[in-house]
Amino acid sequence: GDALMRMLYRTRPYEVEKGSADALAARWASLLNTDIHDGAVMSTYRHIRQAVKDFDELPLRDGPRRPQVGLVGEILLKYHPDANNNAVKVVEAEGGEAVMPDFTDFILYGLYDEVYRWKHFSGSFRKAAFSAFLLRAMLVLRLPLRRALSRSRRFEPPVAFRKLREMVNGVVSLGQQTGEGWLLTAEMMELLHARIRNILCMQPFGCLPNHITGKGVIKELKRRFPEANIAAVDYDPGASEVNQINRIKLMMAVARQERAGGQPSHT
Repeated sequence: GDALMRMLYRTRPYEVEKGSADALAARWASLLNTDIHDGAVMSTYRHIRQAVKDFDELPLRDGPRRPQVGLVGEILLKYHPDANNNAVKVVEAEGGEAVMPDFTDFILYGLYDEVYRWKHFSGSFRKAAFSAFLLRAMLVLRLPLRRALSRSRRFEPPVAFRKLREMVNGVVSLGQQTGEGWLLTAEMMELLHARIRNILCMQPFGCLPNHITGKGVIKELKRRFPEANIAAVDYDPGASEVNQINRIKLMMAVARQERAGGQPSHT
């Protein structure tokens, strides 16, 4: 799922034939879901390699790369289009290219928290040992995907989880484990280190952990990356969808203005 999302968002804004990227993603999602349901590990990896090859060969328009926009935030808002009012489509409609950090990192984050609690707090050794085993297993299972993406022409593999943890040093503690915890900050750091300066940080209105490790670190991130264009958007049942969309449009206007003064990169 992470790989298909990564490849779909990278190619859809530039597709020659409208709908071709969505159709390709749907086809491979169906095949991979069958593989995973059947427990066919080798078939899954083979299909992942073929999917990367297909997306590498998908006809795209020539021209400058759109401003890239990273989407981070509370886990439901981040991935569910009904919750975030189709933020990805809004970004694309406003001339941007959406970049979404992997959901797998959230699972790895949850597993590592048990290890950290045992090392630094009064956590359970048994839980930590089991979590460490699962963490290592998931990292090994992720290797073929990383290899396939690293060999592609258009795509980049996800940042190593160890490096993701190191990125928050001096900004937020790995002991911040409530909600999305330190991972929210780490994802913004990951995007900024990848030279993706436009970031949409989404959180429910009353979600204090996300305000702390989302809004709360923006000042420090802008100090370290003065060119960062970070928009924090609250999503609440009483909030106006128009206001949320206008916030994204304003961020995109700044992104387009910054891009106009820079050197375009090509698809």
